[in-house]
Amino acid sequence: MTQAQKGICAEPNLHALFLTFTVVDDDPQAMRVKLVRILDLLSYFDDEYYEAMVSGVLAIGTNYWYELYPDIIPRELAPFPDIHCEDRNAPNSPGDLFILIKADRIDICHAIGVEIIQLLKPHVDLYEEVRGFRYLDGRDLTGFVDGAENPRGMKKFDVAIVGDDDPDFTGGSYLHIQRYQHNMQKWQLLPLAKQQHIIGRGKTDNTLLDGTDLASDSHTARTQLATPNKNTSAMLTQNMPYGDMSTQGLFFVSCANSPQPFIKLLQSRVIADEDGNYDKLLDFTTAETGGAFFAPSVTFIKQQAKD
Repeated sequence: MTQAQKGICAEPNLHALFLTFTVVDDDPQAMRVKLVRILDLLSYFDDEYYEAMVSGVLAIGTNYWYELYPDIIPRELAPFPDIHCEDRNAPNSPGDLFILIKADRIDICHAIGVEIIQLLKPHVDLYEEVRGFRYLDGRDLTGFVDGAENPRGMKKFDVAIVGDDDPDFTGGSYLHIQRYQHNMQKWQLLPLAKQQHIIGRGKTDNTLLDGTDLASDSHTARTQLATPNKNTSAMLTQNMPYGDMSTQGLFFVSCANSPQPFIKLLQSRVIADEDGNYDKLLDFTTAETGGAFFAPSVTFIKQQAKD
């Protein structure tokens, strides 16, 4: 039976480490073997520190995929949709490998990250390292609940995991990442009512604004436009806030059984419609990175290392 990577549909944790690498050494077979060792490393820490609820995701960038697994390609593999409209951008940044490490202990995330980097040398350069954390009761640093539209229970697997329609890649997931930097000073100057208008939800109770109260350019309205059924999400997000006293933001990770939901989401947020509506939250946060990846099943990664 095909085994999906545990971290794709795992429950939220207290801490995360987001690692993006560029590959600098042309030895695909060595990398295929090392990816298996990374999965084994995650399993070891999960067993050894079970109380920390360790999980992880290992994903391959769409461009690097053709070097690593040239003979077998996911049906919908596609590059990151580099979208620009007026002063709103969704840039594409370097990234051949993306590894998400999650745990309820920050020291465990750190220890796993150190071992992974040692394991991947000299084949890669670390392009970016971001440490995420749970903020209050699962909120973004804007103060609003993040992931309110996420599917629950077994629905997560239906949304995030590729099914039998692409049999070679059953159990895999299309991942898209973006690191957003918030303009917190500008955001905090807004009165509560204006913040709620921009998000489309109540700040304290997370209730969805309805009727005339839900503006067409609110974050909620623009993200709902990207889904076929406005009552459910077409993707599962594994976002977490990051930051220090000078820089704050959100690291966005979407997991889906197709890249299309993310592409529609990005278009809906960034590109203004005929009435000039776009996601007004983008006036207060800026995407600084972006990447498209595919996270194959554990079964696939191990099988390809043997071939």
